[in-house]
Amino acid sequence: MRSATIAILLLLGVTANGAAQQEGGSDDGPDPALVEKIQELGGRVMRVAADDPGLEIAFHLGRNQDGLRQVDATDTERPESPALDGELAILKDLGQLVSLHLGGTDVTDEGLVHVAGLTALKRLHLEKTKVSDAGLAHLAGLEGLAYLNLYLTGVTDAGLVHLEGLKNLKSLYLWQTKVSPEGAEKLRQALPGCNIDLGWQAPEEPDESDETDEAEESQPDEN
Repeated sequence: MRSATIAILLLLGVTANGAAQQEGGSDDGPDPALVEKIQELGGRVMRVAADDPGLEIAFHLGRNQDGLRQVDATDTERPESPALDGELAILKDLGQLVSLHLGGTDVTDEGLVHVAGLTALKRLHLEKTKVSDAGLAHLAGLEGLAYLNLYLTGVTDAGLVHLEGLKNLKSLYLWQTKVSPEGAEKLRQALPGCNIDLGWQAPEEPDESDETDEAEESQPDEN
């Protein structure tokens, strides 16, 4: 009887262990077919750390603003890559995606429709793209976003309103955009914990009429 009990317990232990391994199998990594598709589009899929299930996807090294993979630019026999906007829909199945690098690619406002559902996202690179104010509307629900790079995009003061609810945003880069110091300051009021970097701003040239008035005022009174 005792031997039978031990055997049953061992069997239950093996069964439970096997079930746990099956459940943990989904954490081994993303679907290989999905990874292959992303690679075909010029992207790379990486773990952010060996002990972290979070994923990072980078397209900036494999695509350019013309929508071609960098190897395609010199290989005329390869077919052109499809526009990235529509293809970003495949990212919805990557629940552990925490970092996405689209800088310097052909992504536009239309592509950000698919980024809107990536609620685990913490870092997003959109620098040197055609993204504008309309695209920022799709980022309003990314409440976990901590880093956003919009360098050399078409965003303006009007688009920043879509970022006011991103309370976890810590770094925002707005170099060479159409955002004014006044617009940046307004966003700082909504996000006091965010470092908003406008880059180097050229000093405003003084008005010539003001210079003339100052020169006249500085001349000594002859009377």
